[in-house]
Amino acid sequence: MLFFEVVRVAFESLRVNKMRSLLTMLGIVIGVAAVIAMTALGNGASKAVQDRITALGTRLLQVDAARQLVGGIAVQNPVRMTETDAKYLRDHATMLAEVEPQQDRTVQVTYRNQNTNTQVTGTTANFLPVRSYEIDVGRMFTEQEDQARRLVAVLGGDVVGMLNMPSADAVIGDHIRIKGVQFEIVGVLKSKGNQGNFGEPDSQIIIPFETGRFRMFGTPYLNDLFVMTASEENVPAALVEVEQLLRRAHKIGAGKPDDFRIRSSEEFLKTLSETSQTFTLLLAGIASVSLLVGGIGIMNIMLVSVTERTREIGIRKALGATRFNILAQFLIEAVVLCLFGGLLGAVTGMVSALIMHQVFGWNTVVGPDSILLAFVFSGTVGVLFGVWPARRAAGLDPIEALRFE
Repeated sequence: MLFFEVVRVAFESLRVNKMRSLLTMLGIVIGVAAVIAMTALGNGASKAVQDRITALGTRLLQVDAARQLVGGIAVQNPVRMTETDAKYLRDHATMLAEVEPQQDRTVQVTYRNQNTNTQVTGTTANFLPVRSYEIDVGRMFTEQEDQARRLVAVLGGDVVGMLNMPSADAVIGDHIRIKGVQFEIVGVLKSKGNQGNFGEPDSQIIIPFETGRFRMFGTPYLNDLFVMTASEENVPAALVEVEQLLRRAHKIGAGKPDDFRIRSSEEFLKTLSETSQTFTLLLAGIASVSLLVGGIGIMNIMLVSVTERTREIGIRKALGATRFNILAQFLIEAVVLCLFGGLLGAVTGMVSALIMHQVFGWNTVVGPDSILLAFVFSGTVGVLFGVWPARRAAGLDPIEALRFE
């Protein structure tokens, strides 16, 4: 029997038993759809993390005071970062493009008869390029205004709505009170969106560093010290240079641990990407159980089919069908069921991912790799779970098969 004749017989058998074929495929459809939808959800989470890291700046290094362990409990290091550290890096670092110290507090802010508690950040005039922000309306305060300790403020994109201000354009030149001190509004930042674990930058108010240091916060200690390298390629070398300079500034002897920590955006990205990847694999693994159940269902139906068609198999063998012909027919039936189920499942999975994005607002990314993987997996399931029924059919003795009732 020619191979194409075997294929024709296999398809004819599936066509005759339409309902059974559709119900058999249903497990594969659900399994493939679940794998694609869950993988899309995991990939969307990874992309969201990457976008947030990119928004923070890929050349950014963050320097903080290291925490110490006392009795197994992390406590604040008595040695903290100050403006002196920032100045030392400005004067001695050769691989840094910008140095930006930062102090911040959550304080009461008042505009006319409206008030709220929000973060006020004291920083330098290079805040915009270092932290990848842009001005929407107005301007950023200047270095001269910083040194003169001027009472000027730049609002985050959400502050206008938080204080029921008329509009971003209308508040330029108006005044706002921070801890009872009146500041002139000189600019409004473009919205960056919620940054998840990285905070809500749109709800903060930016003021000059020297103004905050001497007139608002009254402390020499920094909450954060951000430095920006000249290029992405310089990040590893700059990290080493910053560590060496700060050890020298803090007079840390050889063999003693750092009293500070340096983190790069790549470090955040690597850690969070690994977490997201594990999350994606977990979701895909859970969804793959559905494929396994679907494969077992196919094997069960194919075994029943072999029993029902025992006389047919005996007649075909008596007419000259070889063991390979019978094996190929039943194997083709199983693989075709899985591949068609995989196709319907892929479409269902993509539609499900779209619904999750449109209705629930979840980030979903359907990649061609996940669709290809689902097809390969479904085809493999068809082969693995179709071999046993096919071998059983091919191994039937034609005389015994013809006698079967």
